[in-house]
Amino acid sequence: MEAAIRRVIPRAELGLILDHIGLPSVGINLAYSDSATVSLSDGEILVALSEKHRATPDYVKQLRRELKTQFPQLTFFFQPADIVSQILNFGLPAPIDIQIVGRDQKDNLEIARQIEQRVARIPGAADVHLHQVMNAPELLVKVDRTRAEQVGLTQRDVANTLLTSLSSSGQTAPNYWLNPENGVSYFVAVQTPQYKMDSVDAINSTPITGSGQSSTQTGPQLLSHLATVEHRTTMAVVNHYNVQPTFDVYANVQGRDLGGVAREIDRIIADLQAKLPRGSSIVVRGQVEHMRSSFVGLGFGLVFAILLVYFLMVVNFQSWLDPFIILMALPGALSGILWMLFVTQTTISVPSLMGAIMCVGVATANSILLVTFANDQRLGGKEAVSAALAAGFTRLRPVLMTALAMIIGMLPMALGFGEGGEQNAPLGRAVIGGLLVATFATLFFVPVVYSLLRHQPVRQSDDELSGHSVSSAPLGVTQ
Repeated sequence: MEAAIRRVIPRAELGLILDHIGLPSVGINLAYSDSATVSLSDGEILVALSEKHRATPDYVKQLRRELKTQFPQLTFFFQPADIVSQILNFGLPAPIDIQIVGRDQKDNLEIARQIEQRVARIPGAADVHLHQVMNAPELLVKVDRTRAEQVGLTQRDVANTLLTSLSSSGQTAPNYWLNPENGVSYFVAVQTPQYKMDSVDAINSTPITGSGQSSTQTGPQLLSHLATVEHRTTMAVVNHYNVQPTFDVYANVQGRDLGGVAREIDRIIADLQAKLPRGSSIVVRGQVEHMRSSFVGLGFGLVFAILLVYFLMVVNFQSWLDPFIILMALPGALSGILWMLFVTQTTISVPSLMGAIMCVGVATANSILLVTFANDQRLGGKEAVSAALAAGFTRLRPVLMTALAMIIGMLPMALGFGEGGEQNAPLGRAVIGGLLVATFATLFFVPVVYSLLRHQPVRQSDDELSGHSVSSAPLGVTQ
């Protein structure tokens, strides 16, 4: 495996390869590790790249193709390497976790395998695999209780002896030795060397001892005299969710957005709902679940921000029409956000939606400058069209300065410079795209809307509702 990885990644770009094979021998190591290994047949390879290297997704894509071709008998999947994806996955090894939950394990396993096969054919789905290994080999020791009782032993004696021989005495009889020289306590465990337990015959030769008086008189007995050993297969790991047995189908995404793959998975799940046994259900968890909840929350936040800005301007302008005209720049901002994300091939995500909310405030501020100036021009006696043109010419510089300051400030973020800069790049791109089109809409579209909706002449009631007052002046003098 390491040789195959070294053939793909150049030596100059490869920093370190670290292998974790099987499970830790001590439970405390398993509790503090985040490895996805579930049995002795699993392995985890950590690859650290040097400081100057090609894009990591390119190597991942190439390794997926090469490893599957060279080792067709093995199952490969890539876990999230960056801390952001690990947090969004909430500890799961993949962003998509399709859970089949229910008591009928036989039928649920068949449904899980059908889901695995159909999801693997979805464009953009990668590393699709069933988490539960169903054919792990095991040895079943059947104790002849009658024969064991004749020599003064019990099935518990056989189990304890095998546990101590195969897994050490640390679990049954913990023992510590205190070194008087340094005052450190060392854990002492008794165990048969693993290289000596390399066959079923070696296990059958294990001496069995008991704690009773009759067993002491007869002496140790070989395991082969008391029990038989059978070869069987079993599940390598048993998972539960809300107390119910669960099968997990994990899937990753490559070359496509997570939402697109999730939509096709939803259609597959809808087709298989009728085949589910009674009491079973299919639940999609992982990053997909949190992505959808985040999108709903941010979508409501974006709508709430627009409404809040509108009602705040209604109170400030004492008018329902002027805030509506001001908000005519927001359709341009939203279209600019979508246009920029499409041009840069950036998916809609939490950072991009946050950038959309930021863009609402800046686009509204620029539009306020233009509408307030146009109102002042109308109060001075100009018509709506002339007031709108004057506002566009006069407020051109401050609107451009405000938009350019924001665009230039967001440019480094949009380019993704720095370590982990690609995580916040969608935010900067959304703000830049929204402001580019919103600025154009503020200078050209908003004056047109203003001239159409404010074509009537100024009346005293309009002045009072706008919060302005016109003082008397001689005829022919423009205020």
